[in-house]
Amino acid sequence: MHASYTACNDLSVHAHLIHRHNFSYKHPPNLAHLLTSKQTNFTYIFLSMTSFLASSRVPMLLVLVLFTLTSLTGSSLGNFYQDVDIIWGDWRAMILNDGELLNLNLDQASGSGFQSKNEYLFGKIDMRLKLVPGNSAGTVTAYYLQSKGSAWDEIDFEFLGNLSGDPYILHTNVYSQGKGEKEQQFYLWFDPTADFHTYSILWNPQRIIFYVDGSPIREFKNMESIGVPFPRYQPMRIYSTLWNADDWATRGGLVKTDWSQAPFTASYTSFNASNACVWINGASSCDTNNFSPPAWLSEDLDSTNLDKLQWVQTNNMIYNYCTDAKRFPQGFPPECNMY
Repeated sequence: MHASYTACNDLSVHAHLIHRHNFSYKHPPNLAHLLTSKQTNFTYIFLSMTSFLASSRVPMLLVLVLFTLTSLTGSSLGNFYQDVDIIWGDWRAMILNDGELLNLNLDQASGSGFQSKNEYLFGKIDMRLKLVPGNSAGTVTAYYLQSKGSAWDEIDFEFLGNLSGDPYILHTNVYSQGKGEKEQQFYLWFDPTADFHTYSILWNPQRIIFYVDGSPIREFKNMESIGVPFPRYQPMRIYSTLWNADDWATRGGLVKTDWSQAPFTASYTSFNASNACVWINGASSCDTNNFSPPAWLSEDLDSTNLDKLQWVQTNNMIYNYCTDAKRFPQGFPPECNMY
């Protein structure tokens, strides 16, 4: 969440001008984002189980008991009271609904933010967000992984607000050893303020993949073999903040935050880091004698997901540092020649 902001002055202007007058939501094929796969599977299992038990004349009390047990054991979604700490904004960051919902608020005095209680070294992490609705110009909702220190690693989702009716810009970046400048930006194929949508990061030793509602939008591969640093040595926490960045966020700072619309609110639910290696006292929870490596630790994109990635990058990408010749007059970064 650090140095990318200076680079974004030109990027947000560039991105806005590309599609300012012809934007419409484009939908990639075969993407269902109203329910997560876990919710869909759970609903199907419960309905099937209920039908079977009813036809078998099993008492309804047993059906209800089994439903309760299934809901308790079948969900790996987190509780914000257990999973995060509020780090900024005092009452502007609120955990609600018995820990199932978290709201961040921004007013003219302050923004707000939280961080995960745990640090992670590799993982597949999901969060469902609903972004600031209406006139969100000047605001930034950041959701990212970050390590400590001056040579930090970082994996960024940043949502740049805009005027009512204009699309959000989804800004992504990857830092390793304190160096970023690997920005890609996208328009989403839905209104991210109307409902919750799932934003996921897969981070393993071979690659980083950014997902939106289960569809990959960006892959950053480990290319240390050609001298490109890759974040794989430093554990990172999950952070999210809502803050005012009207000096650069919307059209390069030309559009300022309308404080008459405050407070601005972004909402979070269904945090899931169960598929991640927790870093505790200098050791990973995945480094045990009884540990069987999960599939995500070596996960790659199959042909179906490669097609989805290509679709999103062709139809919804609005900025790619690897094609910005003006920015790199001496030649593109070495990883750009590998894609």
